[in-house]
Amino acid sequence: MAVPKRKTSKSRRNKRRTHDRLKLLNIVECPRCHSKKISHRVCQNCGYYSEHEIIIFEKKGKEKGKEKGKEKSKKETSETRK
Repeated sequence: MAVPKRKTSKSRRNKRRTHDRLKLLNIVECPRCHSKKISHRVCQNCGYYSEHEIIIFEKKGKEKGKEKGKEKSKKETSETRK
């Protein structure tokens, strides 16, 4: 088995470990919706990156209303058949 001939000094050990640390994220403001986001990433709020729409969000309120309306109409038709 390999065994070191000399003790590694503190400075040499620390030089080797200079990259073993957590890096701070660069948080910027989205130019479109003005919410906070990580730079060079898609905005989680509006789905845009560099003036291009990457993530297409569906409007939740309108869809839920439509789904509820469909469910009601199905229930009404089943009740009228009985």
